[in-house]
Order: sequence, then structure tokens, then C-alpha cells
Amino acid sequence: MLALLLSLTACGDGEPSAPQEDAGSKDSGSGTDASVPRAADPYADEVVEFLPGPGAGFGQDRFPSVVLGPPVGAGLDSGSLDVLSLGKSGSITLRFTDLAVVDGPGVDLLVFENPFLIAGGPAAFTERGQVSVSDDGVQWFTFPCAPTDAANNYPGCAGVRPVTANPANGISATDPSVAGGDGFDLATVGLSRARYVRIQDTGTSGSAGSSAGFDLDGVAVVNGVLLP
Repeated sequence: MLALLLSLTACGDGEPSAPQEDAGSKDSGSGTDASVPRAADPYADEVVEFLPGPGAGFGQDRFPSVVLGPPVGAGLDSGSLDVLSLGKSGSITLRFTDLAVVDGPGVDLLVFENPFLIAGGPAAFTERGQVSVSDDGVQWFTFPCAPTDAANNYPGCAGVRPVTANPANGISATDPSVAGGDGFDLATVGLSRARYVRIQDTGTSGSAGSSAGFDLDGVAVVNGVLLP
């Protein structure tokens, strides 16, 4: 077989089935021997482009490692601070170098922000983002997103569901049933494989200080294939 299809969805012990780096750190590889190949992991490996919008700034002191590696969710009632604020209408483009997202059963990709439930009810504080994917970084496919449709919980947008996955609690970031975050199925946009993910703030959220817009924690491959 030219490629081995991997399902990275957690099973049993809550760990991804593919080998990965130490999930306790978002370090993108500095300080390691460049001659030793990196183990495949289900998280974004590189930032291709970051175009901050007005009100961005939070998390840039930890950029780019803050958006690479596993999400550090703070649970249902609290927003994580392990994020990068994109600013109003800002965008970021990420690339996978060891695993590509492929169209498999159900959710193929998870995007993590830092929404949290508002006390006293089921509603959440959200800052919505629109997600696009590409296999070559040239032709892009954008998921439909309704960033002002609060009544239906902003269908198709990222930044809606609180994040529970965290390396410290053992909740797998590749299991859509427990990880939180927002899931995307490549079949929705008619794409079979993606190596690039772009998230753009929809410009519909309020802005405050240096943390305006979509706050990206990370992205994770659920269904993936090893790249050569």
C-alpha cells in the first residue's frame, strides 16, 4: 500500500493510536537533534502565515509554539489562556508535515478555541472563526459558517464548543466524543485530503484590549494518513 490510513480517534486508554511527541509541551522542536526524525503526531507542525487583525496581541510572546501541539483546554466553565488571539478578522494558516487530514468516518479535523459556558444557562461565550482547508496551499475549500446565528449555535463555525482535552487530564484531543472543540468533515467541502488549515475570525465578536477575535488553542487530526 502506498499510504497507511490511520484513524487517530482515541480508543480504550484515551491516547491517539499514532506515535507522537511528548504531549505535555507545545515546543515545536527547538533544542533537539535535527538528524533525528520527529515522531508523527496529530497536531499542526508549522505556521505558514499569520495575519493579525485589530486587537490581536495576546499569545504572541509564545508564538508560534502556542498554536502547535495539543490543546490545553480549561473545561466547560473557563476559557484557556494557552491561545493566540487573531484579532478582528485576523487569520492564521497552519500546515501538517507528518500527517495529513483525510476524509474518513465522521469528523476528520478538530479546531480548538477557548469558549466557555455562561453561568446560569447552557449558552456559551464564543468568538467565531471560519475554517478553510487545502491539500496544496493554493486551492482552498471553505466550510459554511453562520457566525451570527446564535439561535442554532453558530452552525459550521469554529470557536463554539468548550475544550476539555488537556495533556494534564488524559482526555484525548483526537476523540470528538470527549475532546470538545469543533469538528469538521472533509466530505462537507468535497475534499479527500488536506495538509493545510486556515482559520479566520469572522469579525462578528466584540473586541477588548489585546485579545480580540478568535483565540486559537490548536488543531488536531482525527482521521489521517502518514505523509512520506
